[in-house]
Amino acid sequence: MLRTRQRVGHDILLARHGNTISSMRLDRRTNSVVAVLDNGTVDRAPNLISPDLPQPVGPSGLTADDRKLLGLVTGAFAGLGAVMVGGVLAMAHFGQELGLTEAAAYFPAY
Repeated sequence: MLRTRQRVGHDILLARHGNTISSMRLDRRTNSVVAVLDNGTVDRAPNLISPDLPQPVGPSGLTADDRKLLGLVTGAFAGLGAVMVGGVLAMAHFGQELGLTEAAAYFPAY
């Protein structure tokens, strides 16, 4: 995988301030972008993202930690669903002993 440094200073400043930017310039000494705002204040943003930062894995944009969390949550919900289905099947099997057939007569059949 080819990792390149991305120039993002302009994007960061546009996201922060939008239409309130009067001018922008590149400060080569600090490798950052400096913006002068309409009210006279100055803001700066770094122009490079380090290639050593953790990057999303795969085309879905999920990191390995995200995949692990989603797997755990999916497994927990699947287990809960299996317990609920088992409970319904147990109630259907032992329904006559528990009097559920009389209670089911009060609900309309679909």
